[in-house]
Amino acid sequence: MADLRVAVLASGAGTDLQSLLDAARDPEARFSVVLVVSNRPGAGALARGADAGAATAVIREDGADADRLLALLAEHRADLVVLAGYLKLVPPPVVAAFAGRMINIHPALLPAFGGAGMYGRRVHEAVLAAGARVSGPTVHLVDERYDHGRILAQWPVPVLPDDTPERLAARVLDAEHRLLPAVVRAWARRGAAVPLAAVAPAFAPCPALPDLGDALAP
Repeated sequence: MADLRVAVLASGAGTDLQSLLDAARDPEARFSVVLVVSNRPGAGALARGADAGAATAVIREDGADADRLLALLAEHRADLVVLAGYLKLVPPPVVAAFAGRMINIHPALLPAFGGAGMYGRRVHEAVLAAGARVSGPTVHLVDERYDHGRILAQWPVPVLPDDTPERLAARVLDAEHRLLPAVVRAWARRGAAVPLAAVAPAFAPCPALPDLGDALAP
């Protein structure tokens, strides 16, 4: 079976993208990142993608360049689209074309602490302000609303008594770098099948991620 062809949309430095690029080096992963797209010309994710041999492209900052994005995804025969720190709402025609084949990673346990404007430090500040005792990343299907689609996987991260937004963000990001490749690997093993929700054990600090393949089986 051919490797799953993954396109990644990212707005920033691209550390979640890097976690996918690193995982894809394993021939058993059965996926490859073929395209990296950003709405920001200077995004570090573009350099990471180019260094790994993926095609790269920039779309309009307002995220409205649906035709160009669809053309890029078709040109590179993307099977799965991954939003990895992509801060713009994906245009509805693109969401429709990749319904059930587009996922996002969000740095909180949805459905809490999601929605328009909830990204980066804002998320972790909101978690701490709410007095939440647990946070962590969520991988979910993308629909036409921010952080709204069906949840596929979550990885709880405890909120510690002395946490700052920066400390919490660092631990959640560590979990993102483990969870996102695990979900994509599981997806690749099952072709286009959509994985079911799975929740990994809580941790502090982050241990090695267990194999989520069976847990994510359809």
